[in-house]
Amino acid sequence: MAEDQGFLEGFLDYLSADRRLAKNSLLAYRRDLSHFITAYRKRTDAPLSALHRKDLMAYLEKLQQQKVLASTVRRKLSSLRGFCRFLVAEGHLAEDPTLELKGPRTGRRLPHVLSVAEVDRLLAEPDPVTPLGCRDAAMLETIYASGLRVSELLGLTLSRLNLEVGYVLPLGKGSKERVVPMGEVAQAKIQEYLRWGRPKLQRPHSGDIVFLNRHGGALSRVGFWKILKGYVQAQGIRRPVSPHSLRHSFATHLLARGADLRSIQLMLGHADISTTQIYTHISQERLRQMFDQYHPRA
Repeated sequence: MAEDQGFLEGFLDYLSADRRLAKNSLLAYRRDLSHFITAYRKRTDAPLSALHRKDLMAYLEKLQQQKVLASTVRRKLSSLRGFCRFLVAEGHLAEDPTLELKGPRTGRRLPHVLSVAEVDRLLAEPDPVTPLGCRDAAMLETIYASGLRVSELLGLTLSRLNLEVGYVLPLGKGSKERVVPMGEVAQAKIQEYLRWGRPKLQRPHSGDIVFLNRHGGALSRVGFWKILKGYVQAQGIRRPVSPHSLRHSFATHLLARGADLRSIQLMLGHADISTTQIYTHISQERLRQMFDQYHPRA
């Protein structure tokens, strides 16, 4: 139905213009809601303005019958909640059918975190005598020193670096700017890269993006993942490591050394401190492992 598409596009425009969500987030909402609308159309010809709680319950039950992961079901339900609230606000729905609708429970998954020794080995792996190695050393130091998201790291521009004072100004989710300090080692690595590594990679089209690929363009997320994977394998690190692992390690290591949760929240750019509290669970788990390993009566 044309009305379905109109409602969906209106919601996505709202998320883009008012909520200022990133492109990847908008694509995720589009996928989730398109999937629901397709399933809804298979059940009924009724307009979305007639959407009822029983329709949503039937959809969720179908997902569970198809053995869809609980975390995926909860994400799809979250997308539907936002969509229905929008339709109510726009006057297309009389009431929100997602109220008091609960998704399946999921266990809290702790992010993968590297030990300090593993981080040290990983950061020492790039060869700083080549332009690409010099760039990689600066990138890895920066993401670990500042806890940046990969998108924030790759989107850094020269104007968002202050190496004299020692901080970066990343643009986070919703284009929100924050100030994040970084240590002397990261500053030195970036200065070295800017002094001679970046000029070797720079091309007329490079602009002011800090971290360039071998062709002088902005490095992609896939490119960064391949680089990181190569260094992880070279060091023989066997635990799962993703581009987000260094961000998780940054937060966990700060917390283990006495940093307060509120400061970590600000540096990570979390809107809600409950998101940051995941790192307290990691620390508690590590304490338990240490106790079990070393206490004589564990």
